[in-house]
Amino acid sequence: MQEEQIKQIVIIGGGTSGWMTAAALAHFLKNKSYAITLIESEAIGTVGVGEATLPHLRFFNQTLGIDEAEFMAATNATYKMGIEFSNWGKMGDAYIHPFGEYGREINGVAFHHYWLRQHFQGLGKSIDYYSLPVVAAAQQKFMFPMSDERSVFSTYSYAFHIDAGMYASYLRKYSENLGVVREEGKVVAVNQRDNGEISSVQLETGAVIGGDFFIDCSGFRGVLIEQTLKTGYENWSHWLPCNRAVAAPSELDGALLPYTKAIAQVAGWRWRIPLRHRTGNGHVYCSEFITDQDACDTLMSNIDGKLIADPKFLQFTTGKRKKAWNKNCVAIGLSGGFLEPLESTSIYLIQIAIMKLIEFFPDKKFDLAGVDEFNRLMDMEYLRVRDFLILHYHATQRNDAPFWDYCRNMSIPDELAHKMALFRERGHVVEYQGGLFLEPSWVAVYLGQGVVPSAYDPRVNWMTNSQLEKTMLEIEALIDRAAMQMPAHHVFLEQHQAKTNGRPRALMSLYGGRQ
Repeated sequence: MQEEQIKQIVIIGGGTSGWMTAAALAHFLKNKSYAITLIESEAIGTVGVGEATLPHLRFFNQTLGIDEAEFMAATNATYKMGIEFSNWGKMGDAYIHPFGEYGREINGVAFHHYWLRQHFQGLGKSIDYYSLPVVAAAQQKFMFPMSDERSVFSTYSYAFHIDAGMYASYLRKYSENLGVVREEGKVVAVNQRDNGEISSVQLETGAVIGGDFFIDCSGFRGVLIEQTLKTGYENWSHWLPCNRAVAAPSELDGALLPYTKAIAQVAGWRWRIPLRHRTGNGHVYCSEFITDQDACDTLMSNIDGKLIADPKFLQFTTGKRKKAWNKNCVAIGLSGGFLEPLESTSIYLIQIAIMKLIEFFPDKKFDLAGVDEFNRLMDMEYLRVRDFLILHYHATQRNDAPFWDYCRNMSIPDELAHKMALFRERGHVVEYQGGLFLEPSWVAVYLGQGVVPSAYDPRVNWMTNSQLEKTMLEIEALIDRAAMQMPAHHVFLEQHQAKTNGRPRALMSLYGGRQ
């Protein structure tokens, strides 16, 4: 059995995906006799524009024993309670997709059905008023959630805005302290065994580094998974037509908002991400509907603060590898697939791939059952994120530009069409096990972009109109009082930046403790 154990693990590429992978493997495999080598080239660099995260990153860090205050200081992080979407349903509209709940479930029926009943009567307010993270974010407030499920302060979670390059550097130190060896250099050749498995890589220095198991974190190039193993790629640009981005950091100017901004434009959308030391800005767009120069001009004309660096252009094709794990190679990060950062899913997809890899970590036989299950689970993660992103584009009433006409009228995947039809007809959100975005997220985008059902769950009719009105007013008042107790985001940052105690336990959840 000893000769069947993998001994040499080789990671190709650094950046966020490479160093997250190295850190996790070094942590979880530290009692085994594994040697982990990471090869990266300073000359190649990384994409490095992903700065908005999801709450799951807290779980990853805590699992690795990383102190949150230390992590935040090392990455110039701010807190994040959700994402504000402006001009997506129609011009002038805005809503926040929160990391938390709306109201509360009553007698086994989701809150939004009670809200719909009152909405049909012409009463009540926007559903935003019934979500603490939405109300708090809009007021630029923040505090840690509580673990007591009886408290309204348990109804949300939080994430971070971070400097992704600084996070990679932080994890490099963490990994090297656990024995990971970094090799500087470019891979110029890949050697394979007779069965097609990768045996070694050759660097431009002439050095040859052999391994039993290879992890491709080489970005869009896919040096191992595609250039060598010819795995193939599923192109999803029909549904997600944006294929380029331009990004530029600027000096911090204005409030430290506890949420990311995603602002729809004539042929795509802009992001704005506030860090402690600067603001991240970018414009994701479709080159069939706007030129690179016009896209860049749009970004430049909407940046607050002085530019810190010249604009950086990226090209991409939305989709994923046909197999994330092929032979003795696993692709993690951009080498495995790309979904635009509309819902801050890039680091989550890296994280979930790492966690599944550790769960199905192989020996030299590379049992096909484990490989196939890993690929099935990763396919599911990508497909469910893909459909949720498509919803943002397709659920629009905008008719002011050819890009939005295309998105509104395009054919969509059958499963998404089924989900949308059920919500339109009955207010029903399709439930599933596994996958990132559950009921609160779908409700946020549906209602935020004007997809209002024609009916609600009849089980809510047990309430009289006066009982319903009283209940809704009580929930709204509870949330108002809670938001009033919360300090301003920038004040909370200053008060807690060095404190390691009092930070809540992280969960592998988007919404907090009740989900």
